[in-house]
Amino acid sequence: MSRNVLVITTSLRANSNSDRLAEAFVNGARDAGNNVETVSLKGKTIAFCKGCFACSKLGHCVINDDANEITEKILNADVVAWATPIYYYEMSGQMKTMIDRANSLYPRDYKFRDVYLLSVAAEDETYVDEKAAGGVHGWVDCFEKAEFKGKVFAGGVNDQGDIEGHKALKEAYELGKQV
Repeated sequence: MSRNVLVITTSLRANSNSDRLAEAFVNGARDAGNNVETVSLKGKTIAFCKGCFACSKLGHCVINDDANEITEKILNADVVAWATPIYYYEMSGQMKTMIDRANSLYPRDYKFRDVYLLSVAAEDETYVDEKAAGGVHGWVDCFEKAEFKGKVFAGGVNDQGDIEGHKALKEAYELGKQV
């Protein structure tokens, strides 16, 4: 059964390591026969959430920027994978802002069931992605039909291209194939 997979890349660097990790996941998901779309936050205008909760009544955010289109893509995906660089042991600020702006999904009939995290960092310790994973878990916990299904972390990558040959690329590919 083919699934609709949405991969959201959040790095603002061109040809970033997290983009490359996401690409490996995408390749695995496509090879498994899924429909895959990648959305990058590069070049997008996404303002901070104002906390007005109008989205709960309207079904969309009152701020008219790129976040509303991305939120609709999340709504209609069966699977959502977030790809982020780790900054100060946490997800990128632009990823957190997009998650906050997707608040209109909460009262709606969202389709996504499976959520994944793909992350990279210069630091290589196993705990480096724990807070980012915790943030994604917190988002998923707000959606009773959704589940955090897995993550791949590539540590020890900083400069562009450092991820080439990293074992996490194969892990991301295999995780994508399981979707």
